[in-house]
Amino acid sequence: MESRTPPSQGDSSALSEGRRHKTGEGYVPLLMISSLCLFIGSISSSLLAKYYFIHKGSSRWVSTWVQSAGFPLLFPFIFVPYLLKRTQRRPFTHFTPKLWVLSIFVGLMLGVNNLLFSWGTSYLPVSTSSLLLSTQLLFNLILSVLIVKQKITFSNLNCVILLTLSSVLLALSSSSDRPPGLTRAKYFIGFFSTVGAGLLFALYLPVMEKIYRKVYCYAMVVEMQLVMEIAATVLATVGMIADGGFAEMKQEGESVFDKGPRVYYATVAMTVACWQMCFMGTAGMVFMTSSLTGGICMTALLAMNVLGGVVVYRDDFGGVKIVSTVLYIWGFCSYVYGMHLKNTKHQETKNKPSVTPPGSGPGNRHGPAMEMASSAQMPDVASVEV
Repeated sequence: MESRTPPSQGDSSALSEGRRHKTGEGYVPLLMISSLCLFIGSISSSLLAKYYFIHKGSSRWVSTWVQSAGFPLLFPFIFVPYLLKRTQRRPFTHFTPKLWVLSIFVGLMLGVNNLLFSWGTSYLPVSTSSLLLSTQLLFNLILSVLIVKQKITFSNLNCVILLTLSSVLLALSSSSDRPPGLTRAKYFIGFFSTVGAGLLFALYLPVMEKIYRKVYCYAMVVEMQLVMEIAATVLATVGMIADGGFAEMKQEGESVFDKGPRVYYATVAMTVACWQMCFMGTAGMVFMTSSLTGGICMTALLAMNVLGGVVVYRDDFGGVKIVSTVLYIWGFCSYVYGMHLKNTKHQETKNKPSVTPPGSGPGNRHGPAMEMASSAQMPDVASVEV
């Protein structure tokens, strides 16, 4: 994916400028902005999606379309900095044909994921779908090991086992959790659609991490996101045209949605913006850290979605759901504690004063070399090479 043509002097300065976003003073602010976008976008989009279906919205293609239709919001972030001479890098610099193809392919995969998520949301309570989506962490760990060689530790394995057990308990109690008037067949369609959405999203994360390893700067991440969401929107638009979705959207807004046309289109617009924040937050987290960390953060927000469904929509939250949520929190805290111990050990190793062994003076080259090799074995997340 890396360009075979050596970059020019202007491009080189742009590349080094982009790398500072990941390794220098811009790393922490960008990571915080990505986390905030993910937090707000994930919770708001989940609640708005359910709000659409609760108030008699019924088109799953509309629900799918709004998840990616916010791509025009990315244009200012891509082109305005260059037009204002805030960066020397021209938009879409170093985009190879392979990178274009990969971006389009992943975008189509994201479009299918959006459709599955819409099916699940239309049939399941927010709390149930959120807990089911926690299975994406199991898939994420497995696929991260296979695709990006993620190391399995006790903390991440324990987290995955507990979250999987949480979802199994939820599945076993599914017969008593169906909304009134929903058939058993449709409930399980929503159930397995949600699990399928979790699987595809878990595949999306490590695939994007592998691609991002060849990306020069965060600006390219935004540009790739634009291409992917255009591809996903094209897929959703084709489905809407084939299924009469645009005419259905107009009819829903005027006569079906029980809150009126203004609230309907406001809901659609807010959902578009929130989904855009969610996906850009996810992309930023994966680029700045790793796919597993991004998956952990997404799963962490599922508890907030569960509580949001209980508080806003009065979803049932008794019995097995309580046990499932406790297991989820236990697993997530286990992972966070494991990461804390790892980072503490790493800092102690870095701060430990070097002891010169007997017989190793200035002329001995092996002592410093071994010390450098030892410190190089545990790279910091912020110093990952782009």
